Amino acid sequence: MIPLLKKTILILVISSSAAIAQTPKPTINDLSWLTGCWEANRKGREISEHWMKPSGRMMLGMGRTVADGKTVEFEFLQIREDSDGPIQYVAKPSGQPEAAFKLIKLQNREAIFENADHDFPQRIIYRLQPAGSLFAQIEGKLQGTDKRD
Repeated sequence: MIPLLKKTILILVISSSAAIAQTPKPTINDLSWLTGCWEANRKGREISEHWMKPSGRMMLGMGRTVADGKTVEFEFLQIREDSDGPIQYVAKPSGQPEAAFKLIKLQNREAIFENADHDFPQRIIYRLQPAGSLFAQIEGKLQGTDKRD
């Protein structure tokens, strides 16, 4: 009985390892749910973000925040798939240097990008909600304090 149990466990371990090895690498097309124009009003600020559909191994986007009738922030965005590396989120915010964030999770219409060495944010999260709205959040540490926006 014991040899049969050992054989069964060995087969399960081998099967699990094969299934993990066959998990496909995400592609830019797996982020197509992000395509569109997204808008929110928070704390008297109009925030809009626009994403083009995936094409040429890239999505292009732009964002703008307006407060009191004036643009207070804007950024140009890319999500790009390099042939030999991970998918990257690249942001060029107004008045700041470009920053790149590596895709660390893509599952169930949720994407998390991370750059632990960036000042703030260190993570960018997008999640398509069941009702069709987009949840977007940046988070990390700012001057040693956890912050989410």
